[in-house]
Amino acid sequence: MAKETEKQRWQRNFADLLQELRVAQTGVQILFAFLLTLPFSSGFPDTTAFQRDVYVVALLSAACATALIISPVAFHRALFRQGRKPELVKYAHAVASGGLAFMLISMVSSVLLITDFILPRPVAFILSGATAIFFLTYWAGLPFLRRSWGDGDEDDLDDEEAPTSTR
Repeated sequence: MAKETEKQRWQRNFADLLQELRVAQTGVQILFAFLLTLPFSSGFPDTTAFQRDVYVVALLSAACATALIISPVAFHRALFRQGRKPELVKYAHAVASGGLAFMLISMVSSVLLITDFILPRPVAFILSGATAIFFLTYWAGLPFLRRSWGDGDEDDLDDEEAPTSTR
């Protein structure tokens, strides 16, 4: 099998990243839509000041996550056909990571909002903390631990670690 060129590698990285962003984008848009409709539901006037504050955190972090996860599309449009795919991939990686961080905040805040509404506050804090730990384990902990499990096979290296072509 022929080795891919550096240009092909950047194109593949971009395609992989777009696939990942499609998954994240759908999730954050559904959460954002739910949060946008929540104040118009019949039970919202019964919320406490604390719950409304948590709601604002959840809403604004979902908005930030949405903006960051969608922003590579706008960046791609601005750089289209300029031969700057490496810059685009690096930018998209950075904003996708930021978008996932805001998505984590929004999801945990949403869990806190709902559990605080239906359960005693200490239970809500415990469940929200457990939710945060669960997300952090699967979104950060295990992926970073996995980075050191590699067997040294060049094909399995992350693209930032892979040797670049000198062409």
